[in-house]
Amino acid sequence: MENYSFFAMLSRMKYINRWGLMRNTITENISEHSLEVSIIAHALAVINNIYFRGTINPDRAAVYAIFHDAPEIITGDLPTPVKYFAPEIREAYKTVENTAIDKLLNSLPEELRPVYGKILKEENQEPEYRRMVKAADKISAFIKCVEEKRMGNRDFEQAEQATLQAVRELHLQEADYFIEHFMDSYSLTLDEQT
Repeated sequence: MENYSFFAMLSRMKYINRWGLMRNTITENISEHSLEVSIIAHALAVINNIYFRGTINPDRAAVYAIFHDAPEIITGDLPTPVKYFAPEIREAYKTVENTAIDKLLNSLPEELRPVYGKILKEENQEPEYRRMVKAADKISAFIKCVEEKRMGNRDFEQAEQATLQAVRELHLQEADYFIEHFMDSYSLTLDEQT
C-alpha cells in the first residue's frame, strides 16, 4: 500500500514563521495566518454578496485562502520587500513557487491531484477569487501591523501604512467595507471589545 505525504506536509505550515525581516512581539506562522486569511476571505465574500450584489461562494473563497501559502512549506516565507524588490526576483520566485506546488501535488494519489491542483494553482482559480484572497491576505497583514503597533512595536509603523495603501489600491468594495466597519476593534482590548 502506497503512503502519501501531502497532508503531513500541510501540517508543517505551523513551523514556517512569517515576518522574518521584522522584530515581532508575537510570532505568526503560516498556519495561523492561513486560518485568519480564510476567515477574512469568507467574510469578504459574504459582504460582497449582501452589500454589493455579488455572487461569490464564501466557502470556495475560504478554501482558496486556506491553501494560499501552502507552497511556503517548501519555499519558506519570502518577505514582501524581497519578493517585490525587482521583477526578475518576482518571476524567479513564481517559478520556485510553481515547482513547490507541483511537488506538493505529486505527494497525493493521482486521482486527488486535479482537485487540489484547482485549489493550489492560481491560474486555475477564477479571477474574482484570486482578488478576494489577495485582499484577505493584505488585510491579515494589516491586522498584524495594527496589533504589533498596539503592543508598542514601532517596527511595524511603515508596514502598516504600506499595507493599508495596498488594500486600498485593490479597489474592492468589500475590502474597504471590512476596513471601515471591522478594523477599529482590532485596536481594542478584550474588555473594550466586550
